[in-house]
Amino acid sequence: MSRYSAFSIFRNALSGQRNWQRAWRAAEPRPAYDVIVIGGGGHGLATAFYLAENHGIRNVAVLEKGYIGGGNVGRNTTVIRSNYLLDGNTQFYEFSMKLWENMSRALNFNVMFSQRGQLVTAHSADQLDGFSHRANIMRLNGIDADILDRDEVRRLVPYLDFSDTARFPIHGAIFQGRAGTARHDAVAWGYARAADGHGVDIIQNCEVTGFLRDGDRIVGVETTKGRIGAGKVGLAVAGHTSVLGAKAGLELPIESHVLQAFVTEPLKPLVDHVVAYGADHFYVSQSDKGGLVFGGNLDGYNSYAQRGNLGVVREVAEAAIALMPCISRVRLLRHWGGVMDMTPDASPIICPMPIEGLFLNGGWCYGGFKATPASGWCFAHTIATGKPHPLITAYGLDRFRTGHTLDEAGAGPSAWLQ
Repeated sequence: MSRYSAFSIFRNALSGQRNWQRAWRAAEPRPAYDVIVIGGGGHGLATAFYLAENHGIRNVAVLEKGYIGGGNVGRNTTVIRSNYLLDGNTQFYEFSMKLWENMSRALNFNVMFSQRGQLVTAHSADQLDGFSHRANIMRLNGIDADILDRDEVRRLVPYLDFSDTARFPIHGAIFQGRAGTARHDAVAWGYARAADGHGVDIIQNCEVTGFLRDGDRIVGVETTKGRIGAGKVGLAVAGHTSVLGAKAGLELPIESHVLQAFVTEPLKPLVDHVVAYGADHFYVSQSDKGGLVFGGNLDGYNSYAQRGNLGVVREVAEAAIALMPCISRVRLLRHWGGVMDMTPDASPIICPMPIEGLFLNGGWCYGGFKATPASGWCFAHTIATGKPHPLITAYGLDRFRTGHTLDEAGAGPSAWLQ
């Protein structure tokens, strides 16, 4: 049952929403914690929640340099899918999908997970054969996947360009019916509220400026709110992983790039699914407010800015109109950027660091939002036990030394061109 009656909602609306109960406490740091998680985005909050929920570790602080929901967890296109190809990624992202399917119940908070399905268009016979290979891998791992021919695609998404003059004619598609979207800020709020309910301190506007050491071991952090001791420290700071790693003396195989997202003016219901363009860097869904939410490729330079450039706006708009000519006169309302940690093999790093007491969760490239629950689950296990969770054994930092990389760059926007 809702914690608010219809009358209380009406009363708070008339009062300018001044009387709402806080979803989580405005905590100030204590002298020390068993675990400090740096980063109050989806991965950091999920880690804190699962440390408490799964491992009984509740003396935990989440340190966020800004405000909850102000980083990448609130600056993405909200797509959730598990249509991965390589062993290691396939199982991890399907586990994440299963956690998504029960997340609202587990957190007692509606994250608005909408399993509307994702369709990726194929624009040649060879590309459709490649999709068949991917679908077979998915099915062998118990993941739903369907291959659609041109007519089936046309019945499902008739607003795409099926004309004789299409620049890249549609030959078919791969479809995952359980894929979809979720409300990104609701995910952050839900995990924050649930973690707070377990006694986790969520400390906003608290930037980490350095690390405390006892010999070769990390024993805490320096922050803008003073020194805070810790038995263990986990990094989950999205696009700033290399910056925090450098403060600990680590040189990580990570570059930071901007990935832009866009939203249009509201339209009547048009796009019922998530649609990805197999011929170019473009993917689109429609929000509950009616706006088309879409994205494209990375900006081609290193940056920590949360904004993009007009060159990418043009490229994405061209791809959008090539796939969906019917939206050529729709107005673009705004665009923004998220800072992506890009690893050489486009797969993440979740593991203990060479420095005792320090753990890393980063390098998510394009896959960060959809991985949120599984990332938190596995990172919490790794911090609590000191050993990687079985699902993330392929995500160790050492793979870049040994050459055992997990090269799924194709899981990002360029996936469907391969």
